[in-house]
Amino acid sequence: MADYDPEARVIAPVIVSTRAATGEREDESAPIIAEFAATIGFATRPPVVIPDGEGVLAALSELLVQIEPAVIITSGGTGLTPDDLTPEFTKPMLDKEIPGVVEAIRAHGRTKNPLAALSRGVAGFKDRTVIINLPGSPKAVREGMEVLVELLPHLCDQVADIRDGHWG
Repeated sequence: MADYDPEARVIAPVIVSTRAATGEREDESAPIIAEFAATIGFATRPPVVIPDGEGVLAALSELLVQIEPAVIITSGGTGLTPDDLTPEFTKPMLDKEIPGVVEAIRAHGRTKNPLAALSRGVAGFKDRTVIINLPGSPKAVREGMEVLVELLPHLCDQVADIRDGHWG
């Protein structure tokens, strides 16, 4: 993980994976998120690793109240199996959805793998925190972060109501 900079915007990864939560496999997604975050000057908190399912709501709620990061990126739980519930627990929390973000992520992913179209992730914000659901595979997280590094600085400015004259 990148060194913590108290002045930097903070990304809080939430890894939604039963196998990673039980120690059956090592999480590979949070280091990818941190790697890309560092390229745009964002700090990354150690990940919250939880099993698939209902724990997503508690994890997101706790981060929003206790940490108030600029960004929460979830990885996992966006597929089609019965315990893939990350979008179902994320969407009701959002003040506003930002569908273009996940559309861009899916479109970029589809250039490499047609199965990227199956991700059901959502994006939006709650108060001043951007929340984005990415798929669980490290490859899909890398592809998602390739898109997000282009969007996050301006997206966070807009959510924080920072106007630079050009977009204001």
